[in-house]
Amino acid sequence: MRWMWRAMLVCLVALATPGMAQTKPDAKGRPDLTGFWSLDASKHSNDPGLVAKLPPNTVILDDTGIAEFSKEEFGGLKVKPEALAKAKNWKPEDEMTLTRVCAAPSVVYSIQGPFPFEIYQTAELIVFKYEYFDQVRLIFMDGREHPPADAPHSKTGHSIGHWEGNELVVDTTHLAPATITNNGLDHSANVHMVERYKLSADGMALMATQWFEDREVLDNDGARFIQWKKEAGSYVFPYDCDPSFATQYQQIEAPGSSVR
Repeated sequence: MRWMWRAMLVCLVALATPGMAQTKPDAKGRPDLTGFWSLDASKHSNDPGLVAKLPPNTVILDDTGIAEFSKEEFGGLKVKPEALAKAKNWKPEDEMTLTRVCAAPSVVYSIQGPFPFEIYQTAELIVFKYEYFDQVRLIFMDGREHPPADAPHSKTGHSIGHWEGNELVVDTTHLAPATITNNGLDHSANVHMVERYKLSADGMALMATQWFEDREVLDNDGARFIQWKKEAGSYVFPYDCDPSFATQYQQIEAPGSSVR
């Protein structure tokens, strides 16, 4: 089975390279999301249709793009005591070690950042290729279910998708514990994330809500609204994280250091 998916990925790259002419909606009116998408940093309103579909008891976090929360600020998330205590003890320098500096966050955090991504779309498989930490997600559109709970977890998880009219709905589980926000709040291995993607009328903007629940960590649910703009002829570049950056950071931060 592995060779089959590898072959399909090769075909996707060959047939759906960003910057080439994009196909029109299919016979069922489902849009083609194929292309290169970069974060839209301009002022824009949340899409009311997408926001209206968020479940009750959900807070929308305002940390999309380069915005970051200050210490002990979690955007309205109601954090359980154990997770809150851990976050309060967290320090930025904890991440700047040789073993941590190149550890990718989970997609719960990484998809809202300022880095671009590419989408390759077919009827049975959609691929999201992110520049941030070179992460790649496979969105299975063939009607399969999630694997058993004891199946391997990863930073990108296991994603299954379906169309609801012109909206792509992606359901993700099996995420390895990692970042929710930039300041030490982590989710558990049982976090559950649902995204809804929708094109603007002119097809040049991609809008999404990202909703997540984690009963081990949160007493309410979180969400983000994210918008990207299409850029023809652009490509994702390798992230190529270099762990030696941690050593340079430690030298800069060391008391009395002359490194600048």
